[in-house]
Amino acid sequence: MAFTDSDTLSPAMMTDMYEYTMLDAALRDGTASRHCVFEVFARHLPVGRRYGVVAGLGRIIELVQQFHPSDSDIAFLLKRSVISKETAEWLENFHFNGTMRAYREGEVYFSNSPILQVEGTFAECTLLETLLLSVLNYDSAVAAAASRMSAAAGDRPCLDMGGRRTNEYAAVAAARASIVGGFVGTANLAAAKKYDLPAIGTAAHSFTLLHDSEEDAFASQIAALGKSTTVLTDTYNIEQAITTAVKTAGTELGAIRIDSGDLASLAQKARKQLDSLGAVNTKITVTNDLDEYALAALATAPVDSYGVGTQLVTGSGAPTCAMVYKLVERKGNDGEMHPVAKKSFGKATDGWRKRAVRAYEYALAQAELVVAGSQDQLAAWKAPAEVSETRDLLITAIDHGNIDQHLASNEALLEARSYHKKALDELPITALSLSAGDPAIPTQVIEL
Repeated sequence: MAFTDSDTLSPAMMTDMYEYTMLDAALRDGTASRHCVFEVFARHLPVGRRYGVVAGLGRIIELVQQFHPSDSDIAFLLKRSVISKETAEWLENFHFNGTMRAYREGEVYFSNSPILQVEGTFAECTLLETLLLSVLNYDSAVAAAASRMSAAAGDRPCLDMGGRRTNEYAAVAAARASIVGGFVGTANLAAAKKYDLPAIGTAAHSFTLLHDSEEDAFASQIAALGKSTTVLTDTYNIEQAITTAVKTAGTELGAIRIDSGDLASLAQKARKQLDSLGAVNTKITVTNDLDEYALAALATAPVDSYGVGTQLVTGSGAPTCAMVYKLVERKGNDGEMHPVAKKSFGKATDGWRKRAVRAYEYALAQAELVVAGSQDQLAAWKAPAEVSETRDLLITAIDHGNIDQHLASNEALLEARSYHKKALDELPITALSLSAGDPAIPTQVIEL
């Protein structure tokens, strides 16, 4: 059977097989309708990292809305004997009617933070496991890398150029996640179109090599894009390229890009040369496999912006957040909700749903309080008297199937970037250190 792109990439098939086999078995034995609470959390941050960044909630909302197995999806599952005919009939009208509470995009998280809480029947919650984890693990990894890079860059803007270093669909997700972490634009047109982002890019080395001379190439580019364009200067000789570019565009040349070599010293020399030619307003942007450490090393160099690729889309050494999706509470035969938890060595979990609270003193975050208990217990819980200020971290994204559509909007993406900056400002200043260290604030799990 041939599949169309829409069939192959159906959100309802972005799962592991056992989600459907569990659904089938639970429908057969009558437990599929049991009310359950699942939670997404990371047992620890990547080694040496001081905070994590939540990203992907807007994409999750969009994908959950599209999570409807098609006729061809169901036919495939039946053909492979993954599900029974009875389950196929149940899936024909599937829609997620549960509730999702989450850390908002741009929020910082720590070990055991209940980043996403999914409540509903076992049947509807179990089907979402892989989809939710694939979005949160990747998007949050990219957002964390972008956050560290943006912090290292200071007031100089960072832009995503990583599309060619990952698969074509991850490239779009990475561009979006980079915005959450503080980036300001992307070279990826699909992402720019989908999320209404500033798009950047002018010409590659091949454009210069195409022409009989560098001067011809620059003249062509400037004629097409205007004097405000950015010319790539390191195809042959940077010093000569700058002279040619200013000769061609005049002192109104927008910017030059340097893509190789000792970027700090080359930028310093380029700045001196541009100024001597009267191009005092021409900007300098640099690229070439940058990460947060390279950006920090360029802090004193006369650079105006950065283009970041490989290290952004691979999480700068932490390509996943090791988040997991675990059942923490479910209804029993007695009609009451009960906590459930794994006791596996090294993988133990805490039962009951969680309430996440951040404790502050003088407007600075002091601790993450993760409170475990029944719904009534959590509602009644009060912070210890010695905690002067608190903020609840979970927001409601989907309420019994009713979706907060704003959270998936392009406006919400920009709000997430602003919110992330505020969240970072509330952390102890050591959070911004690039050296390996402990989490910026401790996490305390409180069992009621």
